[in-house]
Amino acid sequence: MARRLVLLTGATGYVGGRLAPRLIERGYAVRVLARDPERLAARPWRSQVEVYAGDVGDPESLRRALQGVEVAYYLVHSMQSSGDFAGRDRHNASTFAQAARATGLKHLIYLGGLLPREGTPSAHLSSRAEVGAILRDALPCTEFRAGPIIGSGSASFEMVRYLTERLPVMVTPRWIDNEVSTIAIRDVLSHLLESAERAPMGIVEIGAPPLTFRAMMQIYAQERGLKRWIFKTPVLAPRLAALWVGLVTPIPNRLAVPLVEGIVHSLIADTTRAQALFPQIQPMDYRDAVRLALTRIAERAVETHWSGALGATHTYSLEDWEGVICEERTTLVNASPQTVFRTFCALGGETGWLAWNWAWRLRGFIDKLLGGPGLRRGRRHPYELLPGEAVDFWRVERVVPNRLLRLRAEMKTPGKAWLEFEAIPEGEQTRLVQRALFEPRGLSGALYWYALYPIHRVIFSDMVRALAQRAEAAQTKKSK
Repeated sequence: MARRLVLLTGATGYVGGRLAPRLIERGYAVRVLARDPERLAARPWRSQVEVYAGDVGDPESLRRALQGVEVAYYLVHSMQSSGDFAGRDRHNASTFAQAARATGLKHLIYLGGLLPREGTPSAHLSSRAEVGAILRDALPCTEFRAGPIIGSGSASFEMVRYLTERLPVMVTPRWIDNEVSTIAIRDVLSHLLESAERAPMGIVEIGAPPLTFRAMMQIYAQERGLKRWIFKTPVLAPRLAALWVGLVTPIPNRLAVPLVEGIVHSLIADTTRAQALFPQIQPMDYRDAVRLALTRIAERAVETHWSGALGATHTYSLEDWEGVICEERTTLVNASPQTVFRTFCALGGETGWLAWNWAWRLRGFIDKLLGGPGLRRGRRHPYELLPGEAVDFWRVERVVPNRLLRLRAEMKTPGKAWLEFEAIPEGEQTRLVQRALFEPRGLSGALYWYALYPIHRVIFSDMVRALAQRAEAAQTKKSK
């Protein structure tokens, strides 16, 4: 008997990246539509799915991807505070709906957001509701509406986590006491999976019992054994609060703004239909979701991270060397290629950059002020890297196991930049090669690079030596 074919969009995102292996476990034949299939190459489930290169806004790629599909998941949306994101989402939803209707799709499952019962919803929540309406009007559809998703690596959890960890005393806007229905990532996945076996159900609101944003931080503090003092002011100022969140936490402003604007009004789920339709799913409360997230982080078992989603950010890759400035440094290391590879793959996050960390932190702070991601995005795993993942203000462009790592800069620069490491066997030793690459944009780009060259020369030379020492220490420890 042929397995039911499911199309998954958003597989490189936080929710989609976790849904894919669970669909496989359920016995579905899974087809993935991805703008950049290379970002899926190292996923453990990659060989078990069909991957189609394409975009939800491209009719031709959709027609190919939707052929023979019975159930499809629409898990894509814009999360940024600038540009015509609503127009882009409207176009993508309309294009997808037309293509899916033409191919006779039987069931579309969409994950949207809760809307406030009172007050005007934020621009992003309004856009997500509009997308849901477009999809429901054209197709047999189930639209799940959820509030902040709590799980290891989720944006909402990371926002609460960093605010609570870093600020012993908080002076907050009045929306701190608005109620919100959170939901654990495992409960989101359970609803998405179960719905594939059902007929289309229309709008279904899901979530745990509501609590205030103040309580979210207080419960997190209790679970971490922290004492925190929270004082409320009568000021609303959502955009100012979002900018503060962007400065204090790893969440960039383009994501902090919609997150904060979304909780200016209370977001409470009416779970009556969900309880009737899915009585077997009892959503865990917020405290248990926090405990589980903290456990996964401690176990280094974070499956996906909010920063792994590509979003609408322009990307590029290193395809040739023409016009690219290259600084190369090499050294011989008394360690195996595997040890050297693991050493440079551990850079960033809590490990830092081994040499001149204060300078890296300063560059990250400046980047944050300029609207870039800064250093605080960290990383999903302490030493494991997958293509497309974020590492501080870099994006993993290419990984060749035990051989090569290439990082693409996402910091604000007048040009395109990469940092590449290679481990080359050389007798009983390993040659560590480090390359700093820059493609300047106009005269300002060239001036930028050469002005920083004296600083780069010191920092990158010290980094190579520090990497070699760290790899040799790890090899010695491994040999004992």
